[in-house]
This record gives sequence, structure tokens and C-alpha cells, in this order.
Amino acid sequence: MADADIDFNCGDAGASATYPMQCSALRKNGYVVLKGRPCKIVDMSTSKTGKHGHAKVHLIGIDIFNGKKYEDICPSTHNMEVPNIDRRDYQVIGVCDRFMSLMDDDGSVREDLKLPENDLGNEIEGKFDGGEDIMVSVIRAMGEEVAVAIKPMTK
Repeated sequence: MADADIDFNCGDAGASATYPMQCSALRKNGYVVLKGRPCKIVDMSTSKTGKHGHAKVHLIGIDIFNGKKYEDICPSTHNMEVPNIDRRDYQVIGVCDRFMSLMDDDGSVREDLKLPENDLGNEIEGKFDGGEDIMVSVIRAMGEEVAVAIKPMTK
């Protein structure tokens, strides 16, 4: 009766990494998936309807994880995928081997996030080594996550 191939031991809630939104409803500074990557929209323009009907939307986005620029053109009536973005703040409680030890508001600790490979990573490491109490903002989308901002701890 029961299917032996189904694994009930996984912890995934089954939520989708993206959701559809009509291209004409997208806005500048919003998010969209371009070429399979989650991007922040930095510029968009709409062309007039042509001889065969559809207005086109020209989107330019910057990848939220690696900073690369992506462009796409789609009819304004078509749907585009929009990534589910989750942003959380953590207190930095340790830095070891380019990995951060982070504590969230309820006191749980995670040690699986690497320092960013840019100036922000060097700034986090420098401030932590200097004895400052700092918070980092971590953004997560489509199975990836990275620290994107740093701020001092509020007392």
C-alpha cells in the first residue's frame, strides 16, 4: 500500500524559492529572477505596443550575491519569477578560518556562513578583531545566503 520511495525524514516545508508576478507589476528596487539568478532591479523601461500587440519591458538587474549585471526583455503581460527574500540580523560572536559564528535574537548559534570575499568581509573581520560588537545582515534567496551589511550593536 505505502510507497517505499517517499522520504519523510527531510525538514523541508516545501515552500517555493520563487513566486510569479506579471512583468508590468515589477518595480525598480524590487527583486526578480534574471537568467536563473536573484537580482535587484536597478533600471526598467517599457516600450510601446508594436504592430503585433505586446508592450515589452526591458529589465536591468544586479545579482544580489555576486554583483553581476543581468538584462532581460519580456512582454509586459507575461509572468516573471520573483525570489522569496529573507533578511535577518545576527550578532557576530566569532570569526575563525573565514567562517563567522553568528547568534540570532533567540540565542541560537550558527557557524556555517563564510565571510564575504570582498571589502565587507575584511571590514567584519577587522572590526571583530578590534573588539567591536557588531551585527551583520544576512540575505537569503533561492538556497544561497551571504552577509550584505554591517552595523554596530545597539546597547
